[in-house]
Amino acid sequence: MTSKPAWLFATGFGCGFSPIAPGTVGSLAAILIAWPLSRIGFNRLHFLVLAFLLLYPAILAAGTVATDSAKKDPQVVVIDEVLGQWLTLAGGLRFDLFTMALAFGLFRLFDIWKPPPIRLIERIPGGAGIVLDDMMAGAYAALVLFLVGWFNRH
Repeated sequence: MTSKPAWLFATGFGCGFSPIAPGTVGSLAAILIAWPLSRIGFNRLHFLVLAFLLLYPAILAAGTVATDSAKKDPQVVVIDEVLGQWLTLAGGLRFDLFTMALAFGLFRLFDIWKPPPIRLIERIPGGAGIVLDDMMAGAYAALVLFLVGWFNRH
């Protein structure tokens, strides 16, 4: 992946350049993209496939930006938050505003808290470590989102 497209993709088309909380901005962008997709019929499986379909390009792009910037995990890389957020949505049983807000909050909680083994995954070198720790946070958040939805079925 050449540098300019990698930077564009890895930064979430510029979201990562936010001067305040770029990771949160990337997660919010993922929700803002997911909301209209859910209105046209995207479901849990679609968000799961979308997250995994973009996983390899995200790892490549994150690795390129890390190399270019000479930083292990550059703050400008937010594609990991986007994919982690979409993976979280794969745990949703419905897609209303409450679910979207809960998915956002849960993902941010697990991404910041980093319970085991997320910290170990974060140590993987290059783009894989940058992206896969957020995918694990997304998996944790998806599980909690699923359980909340399951226990609150109407």
